[in-house]
Amino acid sequence: MSDDIIGHIPALRAYARALCRSVPDAEDLVQETLLRAIENAHRYRPGTNMRAWLFTIMRNRFFTNCQKAARERTGAADCASALPQVRPDQEWHIRASEMRSALIEMPRHYREAIILVGALGETYLDAARILDCDIGTIKSRVNRARAMLRKTLEPAL
Repeated sequence: MSDDIIGHIPALRAYARALCRSVPDAEDLVQETLLRAIENAHRYRPGTNMRAWLFTIMRNRFFTNCQKAARERTGAADCASALPQVRPDQEWHIRASEMRSALIEMPRHYREAIILVGALGETYLDAARILDCDIGTIKSRVNRARAMLRKTLEPAL
């Protein structure tokens, strides 16, 4: 029986390419067909058309693979392996260095206000008490500090 199967491999490849429309998928289908034929050799009846038997196995395997692929719904859009799990830290390190430099170059009263309100999460009222100034002054300083940071850190358009 193995001699007969080998003679049908070129025809199986051609049929698989017609089904799959992809050479690698067609080669996989031929291998699966041959594997199934060997596994089920005891079911083959001598004297019947081996080519038709092999083509039936291939066709059934192809439809089984199609049904499985439809259930799995794999693709580039939802494939988890294509999504980065951890962002590169070099960019954030550079951004943090730029932020530190921008804060150091800022006048002290603006820097204190933006750190208290923006970084530490203090309310405007608490920041005003800490810095011993009016709440309107804190709001103004935070607003000006944000504008300075935005001007320094955002790329020029």
